[in-house]
Amino acid sequence: MLPFDPITLVIMIVCLMGGVLTLVAYLTLAERKVSAWIQDRIGPNRVGPKGLLQPLADGGKFFLKEEVIPDHVDKIFYLLAPAVGVMTAMLAMAVVPFGATFSAPGPEATVAALDAKQSEYHNHLSFVLAPGLDVGVLYVFALGSLAVYGVILAGWSANNKYSLLGALRSSAQIISYEIPLGLSVLGVFLLVGSLNLEQITAWQANSHVWLVLFQPLGFFLFLVSAYAEGSRLPFDLPEAEQELVGGYHTEYSSMKLGLMLMIEYIHLITAGFIVSILFWGGSSFFGLEQLITDPIVGAVVKAAILIGKMLLYCGLALLVRWTIPRFRFDQLMNMAWKVMIPLALLNLLCVIVVKQYDWPLVTLTVLSVMLFIGAGLGSVRWNASITNPKRVVRKLPPGMPAGVV
Repeated sequence: MLPFDPITLVIMIVCLMGGVLTLVAYLTLAERKVSAWIQDRIGPNRVGPKGLLQPLADGGKFFLKEEVIPDHVDKIFYLLAPAVGVMTAMLAMAVVPFGATFSAPGPEATVAALDAKQSEYHNHLSFVLAPGLDVGVLYVFALGSLAVYGVILAGWSANNKYSLLGALRSSAQIISYEIPLGLSVLGVFLLVGSLNLEQITAWQANSHVWLVLFQPLGFFLFLVSAYAEGSRLPFDLPEAEQELVGGYHTEYSSMKLGLMLMIEYIHLITAGFIVSILFWGGSSFFGLEQLITDPIVGAVVKAAILIGKMLLYCGLALLVRWTIPRFRFDQLMNMAWKVMIPLALLNLLCVIVVKQYDWPLVTLTVLSVMLFIGAGLGSVRWNASITNPKRVVRKLPPGMPAGVV
């Protein structure tokens, strides 16, 4: 970490925001292209070569559309909601490494050794806005939970039943899935011994092993929880158009609507970086990047590796959206509280036992697979009655309509 330089910081902020917003624009195009491919359609192909300029046309449309503010809304909170949502989503990117990083020095045997390590650390440039934050993951989770305030403000200030129902659904969904989201990564913290994203990357780079190998169940739980917290299909119950018109953003139009829709993709990018760092080795690719001796080329290669992993996560999310149908809301809640939280607690217990008795880490892989298979067999045994409770239909006396009890 070099000494504080405001010019370098401003350049990094501009590059990060420009890159994220550009990626958001082209993720919308990728979303439409993937949906067209899965549904055997052509997709956007009119604006620019193969439709590559379609995001510019969509952005211009949002800017040029008429600003409509209904008379029945609470104007202050109505205008504040999109700003709160975008602000919390963008602030979470402050601790997310978007390139090569160097972990802060830990405890050393002597003061001289610690000074040497710190001097070496200060001579490197880390591609992160706030390097060395020891609670980096907690910071991301905290800001992710604050995003629900934007949704609540949007639903309540619209003075619309559909918007309010969407906001209530979103608050219940985000709060519920934050629990398995946090529990799923506790195993990673116990294995590494740190919450610092840079040190987690360094641990995987030094061991030449990705943590997804030792925590496959934790990775799966984190993946599902991240989709649900970001309201991605099949978990987009807060804005289910068949039931709630547009959900919490029903009354929004023009650029305000654009900001509300942008939040989902910013969350997707942030989750992609977090998954890449916690489970996929971060900017490391099994130690191959260490073979490059030129520091500039090495930094570019590490940034390309990390961004490539993030794009792989985003591509997986696009495929999931157009493959799996939407859950019912009761199924969504039952899966969080009755399936994912117990599995996350059992996975954490396995990590604690393995660390306590100093067993080989590959034992965690076997235990995770056994838990996953056990959950699947249990679902088959009980006919998925946990996530899809059966309704008992009883016959009523003659002359009365049948009812569901």
